[in-house]
Amino acid sequence: MKRLFFLLGVFFLFVSFTKKEVTWVAIGDSITYLNDHQAETGNRITKGYMTRVVEKLPNIHFINQGHNGWTAVRIAENIEKLGLVKADVYSVFLGTNDWWHGGRLGTFADYQNNTGMATVYGSFRVIVNKLRNLNSQAKIILITPMQRSDFVYINNPKNNAYGSYKPKDGQTLEQFAAAVDSVGKYEGFKIVDLYHKKGMDVKHLVKFKRLKDPQTGEYKNYPYPDYANVPFNPETDEYPYPVEAIDVTYDGLHPSDKGFAIISKALVKIMKKY
Repeated sequence: MKRLFFLLGVFFLFVSFTKKEVTWVAIGDSITYLNDHQAETGNRITKGYMTRVVEKLPNIHFINQGHNGWTAVRIAENIEKLGLVKADVYSVFLGTNDWWHGGRLGTFADYQNNTGMATVYGSFRVIVNKLRNLNSQAKIILITPMQRSDFVYINNPKNNAYGSYKPKDGQTLEQFAAAVDSVGKYEGFKIVDLYHKKGMDVKHLVKFKRLKDPQTGEYKNYPYPDYANVPFNPETDEYPYPVEAIDVTYDGLHPSDKGFAIISKALVKIMKKY
């Protein structure tokens, strides 16, 4: 009888200390997509934020629903075609491409009234509705866009964009981050606010941008904000972010290993409770 009680005790201890298996669907743009496509970064990253999270929390298994270059609006428009599955946790990390491509942010009323995919607010409602339909008990985490420096695509410098230090089409990236935050607070979702995260502001995204001095024609390393007013010609200039320029991002927009570590740390803090 004592042996039976002992075995039962061991069994219940095992059950109590064994974490349940958790399925996590990570929805996002290129920042999420690159988790599994390091070669497209010139191998400047070793692993993205999802891989880093599951290394710390091995009971969690992720599904990468990152779509290169996509906006929240495009995700909403294609929500029934993405093959989203029932999961225990969903994270949504979108908004930076909506800002750059001049997507209409709309108002919080668009979210409340489910007005559709004409605005970013309305698109977030479409996305949230879909996730709730898949699993009404699922945990949902919203991740705000992070700040941006001047982006120059490592595989094609002609693909470039200025940073979030100035508006685009009359809208600031911070407004898009605030929209994500307002939806999260309204719904009671967990929020990872990367836009206002300490150490992820524009001046920490790259150490410098290597550009030609307009006066001398010689290359010079310009820190922020000095580089903002120095021209870059993708046809003739060297790639402006050598390896030594990497900080929180490796190209002004996409996180480096350092940046992904910051993101994963914030997510682990939330997801370890699941």
